[in-house]
Amino acid sequence: MDADPTVRTVNLLMLLQSGADWPAATLAQRLGVSVRTVRRDTQRLREMGYDVQARPGPGSGYRLRPGVQIPPLLFSADEISAVIAGLRVLQTWLPEDPVTAGALLKLDQVLPRRLRQRAAATDLATEVLQQPTTAITATSIGVIADAVADNSRIEFHYTDQHNRSSTRLVEPYRHVLRTGRWYLIAFDLDRGDWRTFCIDRMTGLTPVPGTHQPHEFPDASIEHWLTTDFGRAPRATSNR
Repeated sequence: MDADPTVRTVNLLMLLQSGADWPAATLAQRLGVSVRTVRRDTQRLREMGYDVQARPGPGSGYRLRPGVQIPPLLFSADEISAVIAGLRVLQTWLPEDPVTAGALLKLDQVLPRRLRQRAAATDLATEVLQQPTTAITATSIGVIADAVADNSRIEFHYTDQHNRSSTRLVEPYRHVLRTGRWYLIAFDLDRGDWRTFCIDRMTGLTPVPGTHQPHEFPDASIEHWLTTDFGRAPRATSNR
């Protein structure tokens, strides 16, 4: 039976880093999986940037290009505590997504002993009590982040609070966490104006090829824009 893909991929990498030329059948036996699964996992390592070379044919095999190693993680103990605590917080927003658990596992595999002990201690000591009202996925966050970085657009299906569905084409600007919910702030191309979208109500997020000159956000501060009726009302002042 196949193990967790993250665990399996890390174990495969550890075997390949011995520098040997591994027959696919031997790797499959060591990992307790099929040769086909080994083929998928080596492709996953290539997508992560590792130069895994393949020997085709009936006696197919794999080896890691000499000199390729896991780079050292030059974290301080306090930096590791911040990373682990942040991942634990993020887990509450991605309850059904294996991404954060996979990240924690990979850190455990590559950290030196001293930092691994600090990471384990931080993980044990951290408990997030405030549960989110809605869940999101790392895939959604990733699609939005890539579009923001590349000045590109995304398309998605959206269901509003009145259960009305529509297809939206937008230029993402930022995703924000506000009052216990994640929102996307974006310029809606079809409506010609800035809009906010609840990320948990967005499905089928699809990157649109090409880059574009993005619309300039209409306010110097996202917080001001959100708290002044999207920039239309003056900020309230207190009388003392």
